[in-house]
Amino acid sequence: MTKNNPMETFATYLIYIHAILGSIAFIAGFIAILTKKGNNAHKKSGIIFYYSMLCSALSALVIAVLPKHENAFLFTVGIFSSYFIISGYRALQFKKPNPKVLADKIIAIAMLLTGISMIVYPIFTTGKLNTVLTIFGSVGIVFSIRDLFLLRNIKTLRKHWLKLHIGKMMGGYIAAVTAFVVVNQFIPGVAGWLVPSIFGTAYMNYWFWKLRKKKTQVI
Repeated sequence: MTKNNPMETFATYLIYIHAILGSIAFIAGFIAILTKKGNNAHKKSGIIFYYSMLCSALSALVIAVLPKHENAFLFTVGIFSSYFIISGYRALQFKKPNPKVLADKIIAIAMLLTGISMIVYPIFTTGKLNTVLTIFGSVGIVFSIRDLFLLRNIKTLRKHWLKLHIGKMMGGYIAAVTAFVVVNQFIPGVAGWLVPSIFGTAYMNYWFWKLRKKKTQVI
């Protein structure tokens, strides 16, 4: 009779915790999307989404480096998800006078390096590009470079804080939905990775259109 491996037991429990937190994030994020922006229900569901998604992403980072569970893909996706929800949550502070942006610059640089790694790593290990990693890595690079430019101009940053908040939090939610779809194989193949992004991007563009329309009406 073999004894249980403590590390494997730890990994198993962590995987369960990761899945539970991811499910909570999935539901809370959906409620935040449906409820009116700025009201009490939106704020509470948004907070639940933020912390459950962040803890789920961080647990994915730990799982991805455990013995027999090493997974560079899971690790990079965990960083990718963490970047979106942390920077999306921090965007709320940009509406205040003289926001501190050093931490945001560090986050953007970390995402930039991760995005590059997501594209380059498969080339070194397999000799070819990975389609999914290349797409997600490219998105991360574009967002991080844009962040670094915006963080140089506090006036512009304060002007676009709501757009940044919506875009980044939706990016985090897209990651949660994508993980849910892929793990449960609701949509087979590469399409499972891309379909949530397509619908999520459409929703973001809808809200960006509403913000532009509202600004035009005010003027």
